[in-house]
Amino acid sequence: MNIMAETITVSDVIEHLFCPRFTYFQYCLNIAQMEEKRFKVRIGRELHEKKEKTNTRYLRKKLGVVLKNSEAYLSSDKYKVRGVVDEVLQLNDGTYAPLDYKFAEFKKSTYRTYKYQSVIYGLLIKENYNADVKKGFICYIRSNNLVKEINFTKRDFDYAIRLIDEILSIVQKGFYPKATSHKMRCIDCCYRRICLG
Repeated sequence: MNIMAETITVSDVIEHLFCPRFTYFQYCLNIAQMEEKRFKVRIGRELHEKKEKTNTRYLRKKLGVVLKNSEAYLSSDKYKVRGVVDEVLQLNDGTYAPLDYKFAEFKKSTYRTYKYQSVIYGLLIKENYNADVKKGFICYIRSNNLVKEINFTKRDFDYAIRLIDEILSIVQKGFYPKATSHKMRCIDCCYRRICLG
């Protein structure tokens, strides 16, 4: 098994939700996706760097935030996942919540990938802060910094754990998973030339 696959990243889970073959190409064949060449990825990284330097003390009082920790690196031996949460928020009811910035517009509902990224950050916060986590927040930068709340259920956490286990299984066993059923995703995929569809 790849040394880095002893734990996977939250980004790996998002890519797996987009298409399970990302997991195979990255971890089993060690083919990098060269995501730094993609415009949205570059802009997103620049915005994250800017956010790190500005408003470091700003607390979102409307959300009930009493304390925050920015750019928090969290990992879990239990779930075998790691990631950097844009903001870990402590709320006035004693619970904690992740907040993630997205260089995106809000379009009627939260994408499944964004939701489960937030849920997994919630798992990490639960373990690392020994805290209750009931929800997460996403800030849509291209919708004038609109913040949307996502309520978490036990079912969400259970599904997130199954996703992580599924990814680790592909990495450890080296099997070639089915491609996404959403073929429009293949158009912009960095692996489209080597994927057998």
